[in-house]
Amino acid sequence: MATIKLSEDKIQIIKDICASFGNRSGEVINVLHGVQGQFGYLPAEVQQVVAHELHMPVSKVYGIVSFYSFFTMVPKGEHPINVCLGTACYVRGAEKVLDALKRELKIEIGECTPDGKFSLNCLRCVGACGLAPVAMVGEKVYGRLTPDQVPAMLAEYR
Repeated sequence: MATIKLSEDKIQIIKDICASFGNRSGEVINVLHGVQGQFGYLPAEVQQVVAHELHMPVSKVYGIVSFYSFFTMVPKGEHPINVCLGTACYVRGAEKVLDALKRELKIEIGECTPDGKFSLNCLRCVGACGLAPVAMVGEKVYGRLTPDQVPAMLAEYR
């Protein structure tokens, strides 16, 4: 994974978010939510600043970031795509929809297109099992998807 160099301005933003929660280690999840909301993701360099400001080991911050699926250590695209691979979606062809997305976008799961427009991930359930298979682009849910519908779905965002 490539390292990034944080500018002083970005470091100050992280420090301000930490301070808004009293620099308390018990607020680490709230701090991480705030920081990810600001930067879009939580690379190692950001985690190091958070750990320092909250007076806790970087390994503990990393453990939290890697445990909770909401947090990401890689940038998301402008239009993050999540394909549900829960049981209902899986048995109704979600894997074929996922394959069509990978072909169309020319990226793998966990990657972002070179132009930063799309990122692709999977999740376990979006609670729309009756619409299986389901994918989400941002907050918009697309149900009863087939691989043939993928190009039209992506065209809405291109």
